[in-house]
Formats: sequence, structure tokens, C-alpha cells
Amino acid sequence: MIRASTFKGKRVAVFGLGGSGLASARALLEGGADVAAWDDSEAGRGAAEKAGIRLVDLSMADWSELSALVLAPGVPLTHPEPHWVVAKASGAGVEIIGDIEIFARERAKACPDAPFIAITGTNGKSTTTALIAHLLRELGCDVEMGGNIGRAILTLEPPARNRFHVIEMSSFQIDLTATLKPTVGVILNVTPDHIDRHGTVENYAAIKERLAAGAEAVAVGLDDEFTRAMAGRVGAGRVYPFTIDGAAAGAARAYAIGQKLYLRDRDGAVAAEVASLEGVRSLRGRHNVQNALAALMALRALQDRLDVPSRTSRLLVWKPEALQSALVSFPGLAHRMEEIGRAGRVLVINDSKATNADSTEKALASWERDIYWILGGKSKEGGITPLESYFPRVAKAYLIGAATEEFAATLGGKVAFERCGTLDAAVAAAARDAAQSRGAEPVVLLSPACASYDQYKNFEIRGDHFRKLVSALPDIEMRGGKR
Repeated sequence: MIRASTFKGKRVAVFGLGGSGLASARALLEGGADVAAWDDSEAGRGAAEKAGIRLVDLSMADWSELSALVLAPGVPLTHPEPHWVVAKASGAGVEIIGDIEIFARERAKACPDAPFIAITGTNGKSTTTALIAHLLRELGCDVEMGGNIGRAILTLEPPARNRFHVIEMSSFQIDLTATLKPTVGVILNVTPDHIDRHGTVENYAAIKERLAAGAEAVAVGLDDEFTRAMAGRVGAGRVYPFTIDGAAAGAARAYAIGQKLYLRDRDGAVAAEVASLEGVRSLRGRHNVQNALAALMALRALQDRLDVPSRTSRLLVWKPEALQSALVSFPGLAHRMEEIGRAGRVLVINDSKATNADSTEKALASWERDIYWILGGKSKEGGITPLESYFPRVAKAYLIGAATEEFAATLGGKVAFERCGTLDAAVAAAARDAAQSRGAEPVVLLSPACASYDQYKNFEIRGDHFRKLVSALPDIEMRGGKR
């Protein structure tokens, strides 16, 4: 655990007592702060009580006694309107921060040279974070990974000169981190998202760009208008641009030709192939080419910063000869284009994390034909209409959940489909039809393009159920061993 020593002797409010909120309260207490914790929900308050954290009703508190409010990232800060606890803090002139801001202050105090990589983007940030952490571990580094993925940041081991913190950050977390100064910031892409929380896509993009403002070096994609503009504002000495667009390769330090990944030297004059994703099953699809380029750029930028003479330690993280084997051994993330098994020629993919059309597009783009597509749930705005150009790749669709009739209307006359209702029925039907396909590699693909909560609490539970159903199929070889 990271002790929040920078708040020693101060009274600090913590609101939102989920995983990160409870971790923040514990870190503050361990660091010598007086904590006043609260949550709107009985479940949150109950969890705090079980953990021995003192509850204080912040609606009744004397805010003049409080030094800071540590806010859970899911609590509205500005839109659609500030939460009541935000209004209380703002009215009293109390600073509002998140748990990653506590980490940033502890790092600045104890070990400002500690390697810190922060990753954001609308899509792909979890995979890229996990990939960077994996590459560093394969290179023999001491790595702590967390933030918006896995563990809350304050539950990790503290910053140290030879310890690498690889931290995924959502826009909500960036918004609560005023002194964010990573060694390397990674910005993958920006597409419209979370408009209900930020008001406009321009506001959303501006918050993402804050990750670059304090970074020593910035690896940034060139594949959308927002990130291209960001790259132009970073400055030549700090920017490490990458692209999957061949037309933009001349402006990038890292780029791809098909599955091959290339990196230019520091002067930009010479490009060399450093790795290939051919046959790397955990990094299928064009979107994962972008994620892999981002990871390579992060390591290259990190090495350049570690080589600065003022650094007190000399660490080696750029080892091109080791990158290929490290990429091949990357296991991928559960529920994200995850290959979970095979039944003869039939490949089975769990992409339960695809909760909207934009995410599902990445999956449909990964195979040219013979896709047996399981989709449905709680539909998002626009449904699957944006995916029509990919319909010719789909051999048949299997509809589940609340979106069944909406999606049936969209697919009608364009794609053969079956109303299955439940995932159980859809898996059985898709496996039956794929087994009868004459294609070289038919794909049973769960990529719902929908939220899960009409039938499941979250996408993880939906994906786990899919895995269980698939494991019961005849002749299935589950990845990692039979059943």
C-alpha cells in the first residue's frame, strides 16, 4: 500500500466508497490523516464500516475543517451537474482530487524519478496498459499496474527508482489529477464518449490532453483529428507519434505496414522493422496494431527519459531483440477479443467487453467472412446501424436480450439471423451452424454491441457465462487446456 504521507495531520473527506475510495481512505489513515468518509449508498457505507473507516455525513459536516475532498471517479464533477458533495466542497474552497493525485504527490515527495507511465484513450487503453506492463516484466523489470484497470493505485507498492508504475487513466481520473507528471504519457485516440459527463467532445478531448501537459515525453496516435492536433501542440522534443495509417507514416516515429511494426531512429531518417504481430493471437485486428505501436513508443520514449544524465539510476527497457518474443507471449485481456477455444476448424472468441457498435466494429473487421455473430443486450444510441458495411462478413447473427427486435429490424434482408433470447440458446445455435460451415476458419463471435445489464450485472459476468457455455460444447479445446 502507498501511504498518503502528504496529508499527515490534515482532515480529508473521502466520498464514494467503492474499491478506490476505500483504498484512498486506508492510505490517508496510514499516512496520518483524519478521514471523514461517506457514500450515498448503504452498501458503500457498510463496506467502510466493515473496514473500520469512520463515517461522517458530509451533508452535515463543517467544510471549513476539511483540507481536501477525495472523490471517486464515478461521481459527477461538472456534468450533467455537479454532485451535491462537489457543490459543498467548491462552495467552501476545498480542493477536489482523486486517488491518482494522491499517488502523484507521494511520488513527487518521495521519488520524483520513479518511472511512471500513464495511458489514456477512448479505445484500447486497457489492452495497451496490460501490454506495456507485460513487455516490461518480460524485460525483467519490477512492474506495478493499476488505476482504471485491475487494482486501485493506492493499493500498489510505492514509487521507487527501479519500480515501474503502469497506470491506465480514464477521463474522469485525469479530471481529478491536477499535478499529473508521468515520465511518459500515452494518448491512443479520441472519439466521442462520455459526453454526459463532459458536456462536449471538445471538453472530453481537452481533459484527455491534460495527460500530455505535464509528461516528460508523450506517445500519441495520429489516427484521429483530436490526437493529431494534440501531437502538434506537444513539441518536437517530447512527442513520439505513431500511426496505423500508411499515408501518415512519414510524420510518425512508429508505424505499421500490415502486421509489421517499424520504428524510426531519433533523427527520423532510418526506419527498421522491430516486430511483427503475424500469428499473435492475443493481438488480432487493426486496433491492436495501434495498441502495439503505442506500447513500443512508450518503451522507446521511456528509455530516452531514463538515459537523461540527471537520472540517478540507469535502467534498460529498450531491447529490440527481445520484443518479438515478448509480444508473442502476451496473454491478452479477458473479454476483449479473447480466443477462448476451438472445435476443429471453428474458432471461438469472447469479446463481451464490446458494449457499443464502435467496439464491435473492431471485432467484425478482424475476419473477412464466416462470422457467426452473437449480439444483443441493452442497446446504445444508434444501435448497430453503423456496422452495416461489415454485414457481408457475417454468415449468421444470433440475437439475445432487450435489443432483439431493434436489431432484427436492422439486419432484416441483409443478414440471416435467429432470435435466441438467451446466451445459452445463442451459443448452441452458433456452434451448430459454424460446425456445418465450409469456411476455412468459421468464427463464433460474442461481440454484443450492447450493455449487459438487461440480463447480466456487467460484461465480465456475461463473458464468464459465455466461457462456461462454450466449455460444455462437444469436441471443444479450451485455450489453456481442455475444459
